[in-house]
Amino acid sequence: MKKPNAAIVGLGFVGRAHLDALRRLGISVQGILGSSGERTKAAAESLGLPRAYGSLEELAADESVQVVHLCTPNHLHFQESSQLLRAKKHVLCEKPLTMDSRESAALVSLAKETNRVGGVAYNLRYYPLCQEARALIRKGTIGEVRLVHGSFLQDWLLFPTDWNWRLESKLGGDLRAVSDIGTHWLDLTMWMTGSKVSELCADLATVLPTRRKPKGRVESFQKAEGQTEEVLITTDDYASVLLHFDNDAHGVVTVSQVSPGRKARLWFEIDGSKASLVFDSEAPNTLWVGRREQASETMPKDPSLQSPESRGYAAYPAGHAEGYPDTFVQLFRDFYAYVAAGDFKAPRTFPTFETGYHELVMCEAIAESAQKKRWVAVGE
Repeated sequence: MKKPNAAIVGLGFVGRAHLDALRRLGISVQGILGSSGERTKAAAESLGLPRAYGSLEELAADESVQVVHLCTPNHLHFQESSQLLRAKKHVLCEKPLTMDSRESAALVSLAKETNRVGGVAYNLRYYPLCQEARALIRKGTIGEVRLVHGSFLQDWLLFPTDWNWRLESKLGGDLRAVSDIGTHWLDLTMWMTGSKVSELCADLATVLPTRRKPKGRVESFQKAEGQTEEVLITTDDYASVLLHFDNDAHGVVTVSQVSPGRKARLWFEIDGSKASLVFDSEAPNTLWVGRREQASETMPKDPSLQSPESRGYAAYPAGHAEGYPDTFVQLFRDFYAYVAAGDFKAPRTFPTFETGYHELVMCEAIAESAQKKRWVAVGE
């Protein structure tokens, strides 16, 4: 099968992660589009890319490109995805897919109408041991899933002088910690357990109601410098959400971007009637398996020991660590193999536009619950 060619819109932190993964897979990246002509040309030259697009219209008209990766701020996703789908491009979009469920539902319909493939970059499914956890749950190793709990904690927005476009609701949406990292945890645990959240009860907090916004440009995870101005913040620094799953399991998740010392720690524990599974993304090459009537164990990332379903997602032998950048490689491998096969009615193993839609439905339920201070059903 001939590999599709790609282009990338947005070359910040995550756009460069996409580029690195595509190059490792041997996918030809035809060019990039940045926030300005000057930045696009400079990035294309420094990254050794053949083309610096002057506009989305120019990229959409490039017949050598079949897949476009959207690594732009959230408020641009709907318009960019819509335009590219109509130009007969497949789209792999960063999360959240759009600003609200209405927009994401429209993209689901448009992708079907144009017969294009839409994917969302919930890449954390692709840690080899998260794939293994799913395989163990599916074959009944831990028994009936009863409790699902954990957290996703960061500290990159700890200080009032820390800044990123996600802090502004007009650019990122009304929710921030929840939509940025909370949806990663929710997507991962629902995918592993095969069970969706049916109702929830949320507590949100803006720990820093005012911040110092720099007057210059700031890249994600970089410190702001120069002159600043004080601005009011309404998006969430923190959230804790009680969860009921449709298989009768119970759970809770805490997300925070103001937890000192936690850089990007996604942690979960899934407790079953026979055993428990624990994973920590800051130590992603081990999976703890807890038992009562025999010794608990720490399972290493080792394709020779993993289940057949997860073995192919470990690219290197035991003892050779795999981490965050490798998750993009495995996600893109699934996505591009599907596009290249050409049967768009076949089942999809990667996170889809439908996945992105459901995550936004949950975000809206979380916002409603926090506002009304009560349990809320997760609708469709």
